[in-house]
Amino acid sequence: MGLALGAVLVAAFLGAVWWLTRPPALPTIPTQYLATVQSATKTCPELSVPMLAAQLDAESHWNPQADSGKAQGIAQFSPSTWAEWGKDYTGDGKADVWNPADAIPAQAAYMCHLLKEVKGIPGDPTQLALAAYNAGSRPVLKAQGIPQIPETQNYVNRIEALIPKYTQTYAKQISASPSPPRN
Repeated sequence: MGLALGAVLVAAFLGAVWWLTRPPALPTIPTQYLATVQSATKTCPELSVPMLAAQLDAESHWNPQADSGKAQGIAQFSPSTWAEWGKDYTGDGKADVWNPADAIPAQAAYMCHLLKEVKGIPGDPTQLALAAYNAGSRPVLKAQGIPQIPETQNYVNRIEALIPKYTQTYAKQISASPSPPRN
């Protein structure tokens, strides 16, 4: 009995060590949003599926009901930005910030606009556009780079860290699908 208990304890200990030291699971694009993200990135050549996915992850963790009190929906649009960029992409007669099929394409269109706005500013255009998405384009243009706003700097860094992870998992997602899309 003592030997069996010892074996169980050793197995439990080894299992706990494995659990605590295993690499974290890589993020994946939720299946219900994959086609929407793929389609949205066709808005402009500077967008990629992994970048938009990483941004959605950082914005809302893919939660279409996310509400920070300042921003809403899966892409976390402020009411004023949604008023300008929100569109009825679903064709149901309503531009709905809470509907990912409206919000994700609007996010892509807005990012394409921001990429054009930051063109000519020294630095990585994707990082600058992400900073503008988070802080607004004025602070980025004024700073001629990523503004010294900790929230914005953390936002850009978090997305930059997620992009390679989404690149890896997206490659697996499209290789598992019957007819892989190009993007």
